[in-house]
Amino acid sequence: MIRLATPADLSQAAEIYEEILDQEQQGPVYTNWQRGKYPTIDTARQAQEAGTLYVGEEDGVLWGVVNLNGLQLPEYDAIPWSIPAARDEVGVIHTLCIRPSCHGRGYARQMVAFCEEESRRLGRTVIRLDTWEGNLPANHLYPSLGYHYAGQAEFFFMGFVRENLNCYEKKL
Repeated sequence: MIRLATPADLSQAAEIYEEILDQEQQGPVYTNWQRGKYPTIDTARQAQEAGTLYVGEEDGVLWGVVNLNGLQLPEYDAIPWSIPAARDEVGVIHTLCIRPSCHGRGYARQMVAFCEEESRRLGRTVIRLDTWEGNLPANHLYPSLGYHYAGQAEFFFMGFVRENLNCYEKKL
C-alpha cells in the first residue's frame, strides 16, 4: 500500500535513506548524496509537513518513500522540455527511494505509477523528475516506463554539491 506519510513514518523514512548510504559504502554508488546533509529525517519531515511525502508500506514496514510535489528546481529552466505545461500543471518526483533489502520486487515501478495517478488526481498534465547521471537503475527505469529524456544540466544541489542530473518527463 502507498499512502500519505504521517509523523510516525519519519524515522523509518530516515532509515531508508541511511540504508541506501550504507549500501553505497560497499558499492556500487547510485546517488550523489551526502550523509548528514541530504537526505535526512529533516528532509522527510519538511515534505511530510507540506503534505507531499508518500510511503510504501507492507506489514508495518516501509519499503519506499517519495516526495511528490510541483517544485521545479531553478536548473529546470535550462532543460528543453518537450511537453509544454504551466507551472501548476507539473508534478515533480523527488527523492524516490526503495529500501535496499526490498529491491527487485517492482516497488519502484509501483511508486512511479502511484506518483502518476496522484498527479493526475491533482490536475497535473505532465510529470518531471531528475536523477543523477550515475544512477544507472533510475536512468534505465524511467525510459522503460515511458519517460522521455529531456536533457541534462549541472545542478548546485542544496548549495553543497555540484552534479550533472538527467531530466525526464512524461505526459499524463
